[in-house]
Amino acid sequence: MSLQGAPGAEELVFYVNGRKITEKNADPEQMLLSYLRKRLRLTGTKYGCGGGGCGACTVMISTYEPASKKIRHYSANACLLPICSLYGTAVTTVEGIGSTKTRIHPVQERLAKCHGSQCGFCTPGMVMSIYTLLRNHPKPTSEQITAALAGNLCRCTGYRPILDACKTFCEESICCQSKANGKCCLDQDDDLFGKGEKIRSGLFSTEEFQPLDPTQELIFPPELMRVAESQPKRTLVFRGERMTWISPVSLDELLDLKATHPKAPLVVGNTSLGPEIKFRGVLHPIVIAPARVLDLNLVKCADDGLTLGAACSLTLVKDILKNAISEFPEEKTKIFRAVLQQLRTLGGEQIRNVASLGGNIVSRKSTSDLNPILAAGNCMLNLVSRGRKRQIPLSDIFADGAGNNTIMPEEILVSVYIPHSRKGEYVSAFRQAPRRENALPITSAGVRVLFEEGTDKIKDLNIFYGGSISTTICAKQTCQALIGRYWNEKMLDEACRLLLKEIALLGVAWGGKVDYKKTLVVSFFYRFFLEVLQSLKTMDPCHYPGIPMEYGSVLQDFQTKMPQSIQVYQDVEPGQPPQDPVGRPIMHQSGIKHATGEAVYIDDLPSVDGELSLAVVTSSRAHARIVSIDISEALKGPGVFDIITAHDVPATNEFYYSSDPEILFARNEVICVGQIVCAVAADSYVHAKQAAAKVKIEYEVLEPMILTIEIHIGGQEHFYMETQSVLAVPKGEDKEMNVYVSTQHPAIIQEMVAASLGVPANRIMCHVKRVGGAFGGKLLKAGLLASVAAVAANKTSRAVRLVLSRGDDMLITGGRHPFIGKYKVGFMNDGRIIAVDVEFYINGGCTPDESVLVAEVSLLKMDNAYRIPNLRCWGYACKTNLPSNTAFRGFGFPQSALVTETWITEIADKTGLSPEKIREINMYRENEQTHFKQQLDPQNLIRCWNECMEKSAYYSRKTAVKEFNKQNYWKKKGIAIVPLKFPFGMATRYLSQAAALVHIYTDGSVLLTHGGIEMGQGIHTKMIQVASRELNIPMSYIHFCETSTTTVPNACASVGSAGTDVNGMAVKDACQTLLKRLQPIINKNPKGTWNDWIKEAFIQSVSLSATGYFRGYNESMDWEKGEGQPFTYFLYGAACSEVEIDCLTGDHKNLRTDIVMDIGCSINPAVDIGQIEGAFVQGIGLYTMEELKYSPEGVLYTRGPDQYKIPAVCDIPEHFSVSLLSSSQNPYAIYASKGIGEAGLFLGCSVFFALRDAVTSVRNERGLKKTFTLNSPLTPEQIRAACADDFTEMITNDGCASSTPWAVSV
Repeated sequence: MSLQGAPGAEELVFYVNGRKITEKNADPEQMLLSYLRKRLRLTGTKYGCGGGGCGACTVMISTYEPASKKIRHYSANACLLPICSLYGTAVTTVEGIGSTKTRIHPVQERLAKCHGSQCGFCTPGMVMSIYTLLRNHPKPTSEQITAALAGNLCRCTGYRPILDACKTFCEESICCQSKANGKCCLDQDDDLFGKGEKIRSGLFSTEEFQPLDPTQELIFPPELMRVAESQPKRTLVFRGERMTWISPVSLDELLDLKATHPKAPLVVGNTSLGPEIKFRGVLHPIVIAPARVLDLNLVKCADDGLTLGAACSLTLVKDILKNAISEFPEEKTKIFRAVLQQLRTLGGEQIRNVASLGGNIVSRKSTSDLNPILAAGNCMLNLVSRGRKRQIPLSDIFADGAGNNTIMPEEILVSVYIPHSRKGEYVSAFRQAPRRENALPITSAGVRVLFEEGTDKIKDLNIFYGGSISTTICAKQTCQALIGRYWNEKMLDEACRLLLKEIALLGVAWGGKVDYKKTLVVSFFYRFFLEVLQSLKTMDPCHYPGIPMEYGSVLQDFQTKMPQSIQVYQDVEPGQPPQDPVGRPIMHQSGIKHATGEAVYIDDLPSVDGELSLAVVTSSRAHARIVSIDISEALKGPGVFDIITAHDVPATNEFYYSSDPEILFARNEVICVGQIVCAVAADSYVHAKQAAAKVKIEYEVLEPMILTIEIHIGGQEHFYMETQSVLAVPKGEDKEMNVYVSTQHPAIIQEMVAASLGVPANRIMCHVKRVGGAFGGKLLKAGLLASVAAVAANKTSRAVRLVLSRGDDMLITGGRHPFIGKYKVGFMNDGRIIAVDVEFYINGGCTPDESVLVAEVSLLKMDNAYRIPNLRCWGYACKTNLPSNTAFRGFGFPQSALVTETWITEIADKTGLSPEKIREINMYRENEQTHFKQQLDPQNLIRCWNECMEKSAYYSRKTAVKEFNKQNYWKKKGIAIVPLKFPFGMATRYLSQAAALVHIYTDGSVLLTHGGIEMGQGIHTKMIQVASRELNIPMSYIHFCETSTTTVPNACASVGSAGTDVNGMAVKDACQTLLKRLQPIINKNPKGTWNDWIKEAFIQSVSLSATGYFRGYNESMDWEKGEGQPFTYFLYGAACSEVEIDCLTGDHKNLRTDIVMDIGCSINPAVDIGQIEGAFVQGIGLYTMEELKYSPEGVLYTRGPDQYKIPAVCDIPEHFSVSLLSSSQNPYAIYASKGIGEAGLFLGCSVFFALRDAVTSVRNERGLKKTFTLNSPLTPEQIRAACADDFTEMITNDGCASSTPWAVSV
């Protein structure tokens, strides 16, 4: 079959992993992601967000250009790529580059062996981003690597091990070699470690890696080459259920189409239109795809500037500008440089590779980074319609704000002209975003000034801003008023005053942050003012003095650099047998499968015959009575099977785990936005979602509506990469049901599903293979969602799959509890704390969930590392009309301990002593009691603190920071060191019981199962290590299948860092039982092999199956007396972090972090260090970035990675060192280890306090009052406001009355 296909019968032809795909019924609404997963059963490519924001769905697209005879490879987000745009291309997915069945690719191997995967859900996307980079640059630079990964998010690892894997492909040395002997600055001096102990650094060996051989890659399909070269291009038309896709090949044809269908949008990369269709329900019956029209891909270089086709991708524009900058004199390329600067951080590479220049301009989004600078640079738009060509300034399309209609509906933007800059012309672009890379700007700006020849008299001035209101805005009046003025302080004052008057932001500007945006408006202009002064000095030093030396550093933006890192741990004892894996950095058991995409998650399970998809309908009111539910329109939708409501629940709809119930389906009343009211079951998720939108619910609003208590420490979204997922499969007899679910607690799923269906628990079989991240968010919430799916499966007698979209997941499930801490502290002048009175108010949301327990834990752990002689503390769990908050890594401790560290720092401010002195004076020093009367030996706390002090060279760096701050006015550094005491335990014995089941088969292989859940923390790997040691057999003999309620009943949840501790004991118990049975046989034949002994045991009728059991830790707490033994042991640690802030924007850079942790004897240092780093980076997110925003009516705005920013590669410290304390023993846990999953998160606050230190330095220098409050998360907005100056003063005095806030932070 030729590519051309029969006339009229449009066939979509493309290749996937070298295999030809001919799609006869291509639907323009179908994205590549769903096509790969549902049609081709290639489930390695993952759904993470559906909006191009996380990179989990990254694939490589290859195209052939007949004219240049070049093949182009680029990464792209499959979730935004319509399959109709793939005609004639070759797609490569993670399955296509290697698998365990064929051979694994070096990228897959290295990512796994460098421990670059934990839960593994983001790993295929990471692999494909790196793979695509290597296809284009087999020996990449460190800059290319960090750029390639900027569009990929990981919630588990903290990115360090992923970057370590990438570094192995670099030719250049990544090490700084800054020491005099040529060693890395991170190389530790031997005397810092315990004497005589064998210390190791490095968690993998590069010797075992297979080399990268570019000749072994998949070739571009020759058929596609032949067709591209020999067959004339022709118009393609694809008709779907609701949309028609037309892809013309000539400009004339495109103009005809646009004249016939003036409302039809043009789509090239689908990065703007795609999210609108997906998230806002916009429907276009016809879309036109002009990417194949040559005129729109034109690149023309002339003497006066560049002309770029409107369909050119942003990556192509970036490359063209780079080349032009290298070829032309600097004077001519100032506009190019400014545009290039914005392109470097716009989106991730996956977005830039497909997004078009024209699309960015024509969409006129306020969040465009490019439009302000293109408008300021006097760029021109070349427009064509039938019989008419015209050229207009780009700035014209923003002249009248959002309602502008300069471009006629029938007109096409063909190309964009970017002029050369001239002598005496200065151009700059600025942006400030919640995250430095792959984030839409809060405010962006483009500024250009032209001076009269040889002077600093303004001849022409352009100032444009983006991100502020509905579109890019021009400060036209300001610019006109300043023409003829000289470039001096007087002009600056006038400019700022005029700008604030002209750019009057409405209080309800999208995204809120009105004062911050106003501050940025003037701060950006001031920064431009300084840049121009400096440039004038360079041009003519005699006439222009330039800027003060201490202002210079603010002209340099923060750059993302490849982090340097070191990991230090104690080696195993010299006498340990090589076969014994305990204490060694063993790769995650599923690491290779993560990297090849073969690891199966819930939504990767094959469809069951007749399976239905479920879409939930949620409340749009925070507190209201349900008057009526109209499902008539929804039932008429295509593929709709049934609608499930509270009336369909056979038994329990309300679960009373405390006084107020957890609710499956709302019955008569809703108590938060996002509460599930009903669910639609249909033949596909798309049909279910479409029908769900047609369900009409009438409400009567009830009073009062409570959203927030005064906020001090904001909440946090779990943002596990795998959203909540359930597959419920009725077995057809005895009311049995298999439930496959992404959960931390199979037993509660079984209990809740059984209760909702009114059947005994023994009819519900719950299965968990692995979980794509959880962090506490997949406990009770997963139980409710599994019950919703089970009720639907019960009613329809069909298998039902419920996989929440990222937006629904964030809306429905709640997260970390926001806290406010109120405190009074009594202390002496020498810094000693005498008494503390503290109250915590915890925003629990609309149902109890775990809120009371979180309050209890926050009280028990609030002392952190300090002895408080007299303490009174209260915790209040508050009910509000927000989605119920739940367990989250750290469970109250990260909030209450931040309050503690805040008053510690305030004592330092009051006494004039340094914060580290206050911490040392009040730290637990000797065997003493905690505030709840439990004995404590803080020896290792002191060791961690002292070691961290030494390893971080704290005092010498503190001096260097002070010196830097003296010499720099607009940039400041800060440094902080914070200790950690993290109690381990559940305060109740039965919550830490565990069981295991071990089978030995007659061929000697071992099947192991236990009650723990693998969610990235490596529990199965560690359990296999335990079994390997106990049975004295290689790990390769042992297999773990799944966690299931059929093999281990009544298992406790995998929470509280306890998974390895308790399940390890149970596995050890089972293995010892088996070994005891085998011992007589071994004694008779000591020289026999394992297989010999097993065969003999079978012949002698010795049972080769055993259960193991651990009763749990003897923990208790008497809340009446306020004393007890709620914890079994304590983990200790310390972290020192250094940051640099930009006082004009509030932006900051994490420069260095050194962590020392006492985790006993590590069972697997690679896994444990990965847990520490991942938790720490999650802590950076909690304390400095992650902001939840609700409307005043309780609607969550931050519903995906576009609005909610978790840390990315650009946020991890440039120098990152983790050391495990040596010679630490823990008599209470398996092999003297300690449970490590949660503790490290709190250490992220060392960055918070380093930022506070930098802000303090600013305020001291400016004579501002000593006491000031910084809330968490400490965002750029807060930092900028705290660094008060003339510009912030202008805002507070501008007299604008604030209207209703756009959002409330929670």
